[in-house]
Amino acid sequence: MANASIQKVEKSGSSTGSNVFAALTIVLCLIVGALVWKFIMGHPSNFQDNNPEGEPIAGNYLAMVYKGGYVVPVLMGLLLMTIVFSIERLFVISKAAGKGNVETFVRKVQGQIAAGNINEAMAECDKQQGTVANVIKAGLLKYEEVKREGFDSERAEAAIQQEIEEATSLEMPMLEKNLVIISTLVSIGTLMGLLGTVTGMIKAFSALGAGTTPDSAQLASGISEALINTATGISTSTIAIIAYNAFTSKIDKLTYSIDEAGFAITQTYRRFRARANN
Repeated sequence: MANASIQKVEKSGSSTGSNVFAALTIVLCLIVGALVWKFIMGHPSNFQDNNPEGEPIAGNYLAMVYKGGYVVPVLMGLLLMTIVFSIERLFVISKAAGKGNVETFVRKVQGQIAAGNINEAMAECDKQQGTVANVIKAGLLKYEEVKREGFDSERAEAAIQQEIEEATSLEMPMLEKNLVIISTLVSIGTLMGLLGTVTGMIKAFSALGAGTTPDSAQLASGISEALINTATGISTSTIAIIAYNAFTSKIDKLTYSIDEAGFAITQTYRRFRARANN
């Protein structure tokens, strides 16, 4: 129990650090997006007559995106957030899987457990490291404890399962951290792109309604703003949804690996008790 309390304190500190990282990342991405839009995309050299208020140089995509309006830097910030949080989750989840292939590791551990080589199985966990190995080792340590205490099969199974669940509850939340941000970016990216589309179309229709002769330049600018924002918003949402689905799939795979090993541990104890009773 003391070890569990220490782990909870460590996880709490890690969670606070993760929250600070998330907040700083959001702010920095928005700032970087605004700076790139203003000073790189909006650089005078990208426009005719070195005038950012004028027409972009033919084929200059930076200037074309700049003409998307004030929604573009927000969308760029959202796109940067998606990329940064995806890289961060990839690093964390890869680290949680351990040093080797998870499926191979689980097969080795299952084989050692089935043969009754608990110490060897724990050695495999120490070698693998990561979330899955930590949880399985906690179950193996509990196995040794209930074996010394001489628990019956039902009590031992409940104790081992509870230990695995407690270890999982300490490890898994860190894997799911920031996934809610990525899932939120799916919706926000689309909505911000839609907002930019609407503002661009308002500008386009304003050009059509201004007098008897439509201002073709203003009309083209409004349509361009609408399409640029639509494309940027869709790109952000697409990357975010792919990343979210990929990471949730990886987490489900890790959870399934833990369940497999936990079942093997309880079944081994049942066989141990059956032999002892005979």
